[in-house]
Amino acid sequence: MNAIMRSSRAELLRLRRWPAVWVTLGAWVALALMFGYVFGYLAYKTGDNSFANEGESMSSVLQELLPVSVPDVLLQGMPMFGGALMMVLGAMVAGSGYGWGTWKTVFTQGPSRTASVLGSLVATTVYVVGTVLFTLVLYVGVSLAIALSEGQDVVWPSAGSVLESVLAGLLVLEMWALAGFALGTLSRGPALSVGLGLVWALVVENLLRGVGNLLGAIEALTHVLPGTAAGSLVGSLIGVDAGGGTPGVVDAISGTQATWTVLAYVVALPVLSLVLVRRRDVS
Repeated sequence: MNAIMRSSRAELLRLRRWPAVWVTLGAWVALALMFGYVFGYLAYKTGDNSFANEGESMSSVLQELLPVSVPDVLLQGMPMFGGALMMVLGAMVAGSGYGWGTWKTVFTQGPSRTASVLGSLVATTVYVVGTVLFTLVLYVGVSLAIALSEGQDVVWPSAGSVLESVLAGLLVLEMWALAGFALGTLSRGPALSVGLGLVWALVVENLLRGVGNLLGAIEALTHVLPGTAAGSLVGSLIGVDAGGGTPGVVDAISGTQATWTVLAYVVALPVLSLVLVRRRDVS
């Protein structure tokens, strides 16, 4: 346990001083603000519907920008955009160790391979948790500013709905981060794993879901894919119509099935990474 904690602290120090990590997280913050509030607020102020709120009344658009809607807004962009960026983060964390040769040094001179990998996974999880909580605080601040500037009554969401959204967001982003970590471990480098992860998250799963509407066998396959599980989990909480302006929110499977599928990935992906590291030569 002490070896895992030491590895975690060392990895947190490395990630904290790595500009690429902050660029990736900054990209998520920018996307979260744009899809969560900027587009909707511009539509409300100008009276023009955007792709994100087509067909909605301006009062409905404003309602989605107020504090009471924070739990729903928090989750909307996570299945696809947030997931893709967390996959990039996980792939960089694992893959860079091979590209820079640091894994070789750690495995030969430092703690055991298991402790080193678990420490890296813990550090990655810390960043995922921090990302979700920072996004929540940011959304609360922005929505409160909008409510005050527009002279609206400040109505806060229930604690239960906030907790539910935070836990769902943590599951979704953690799954994608662990998927990126596994890809980085499998490919032994950040570039290929990042490319494969982005193509899978943004293109392949959407194509498979489109084909699945025509072919039953493909549709059954899509029901166990990570993107479908993440999108269905979010869709079960906020509704597909509520998240219709953001790609990735679907209702392909039930919320219960989606939750168990995401949890299965959260458990299986670190095991895969550990098995790969323990059984392969890193030279």
